Amino acid sequence: MPTSYYPHPIIAREGWPFIAGAFAIALLVQFFAGWLWALPLWLIALFILQFFRDPPRVIPALAGAVLAPADGRIVAVDKVQDPYLSREALKISVFMNVFNVHSNRSPVDGEIRDQWYFPGKFLNASLPKASLENERNALWIRTKEGRDVTCVQIAGLIAKRIVCHVHPGGHLARGQRFGFIRFGSRVDVYLPLGTKVNVGIGDKVQATQTVLAEFH
Repeated sequence: MPTSYYPHPIIAREGWPFIAGAFAIALLVQFFAGWLWALPLWLIALFILQFFRDPPRVIPALAGAVLAPADGRIVAVDKVQDPYLSREALKISVFMNVFNVHSNRSPVDGEIRDQWYFPGKFLNASLPKASLENERNALWIRTKEGRDVTCVQIAGLIAKRIVCHVHPGGHLARGQRFGFIRFGSRVDVYLPLGTKVNVGIGDKVQATQTVLAEFH
C-alpha cells in the first residue's frame, strides 16, 4: 500500500510560526526569569508542537473506498439535504479535538468542480448546527465514475483559521493532503445515497487510513 503523498514536513508548515513563537517566548522567559516561570510556557510550546504534527499515512488499496478526511470521532451519520449541491445525501461528520492531527486529506480521487467559503460563527464543532453556522470551506469533488462528494472543513470553538491549498479545476487523489484547520474543528463529507457506510457514531477514525464508506 502506498504512503500518502510524502515527502512533506512531519510538522505541518501551517504551524511553523506558532511553534517558533511559542518556543522563543519560553526560552526568553527562562533566560530572564528562570525555570519556574518558564515551565508553563514550555508545556504550551510542546502542546502546540504536537498539535501541528502531520505523520505519513498508508492509503488502503480497496477499490471504491471513501477515506476519512481527518482524525477524530464520528459525531454524525445522517441522511440529509446537501446544502452545497442541493441533493439528498449521506453525511458523515468527523470531530477533531485539540489532540488529534488536524491535517485534512482527500476522501476520494477526483476533480475539484467548485469551492465555497462562508464566514460564520465559532460554535463547538461537535454540535449539529456547526455544519451550517460556523466558518467553513466546502469542496465539490467529482470522481471519474461521476460520483459527487462534498468535503467541508468547519472551524470550531477554538479554531479560527481554515487553510485550503486547492482550487476548482485541480485534481485530488485520495489521501492527498489539501488543507489544515487550526485548534479544534470538524470535517463533513456528503456522499451519494446508496453508499455503504462503514462507521457509526462514536467511532474513532484516522485520516486516510480509515475507510468511512464504500461506493458500489
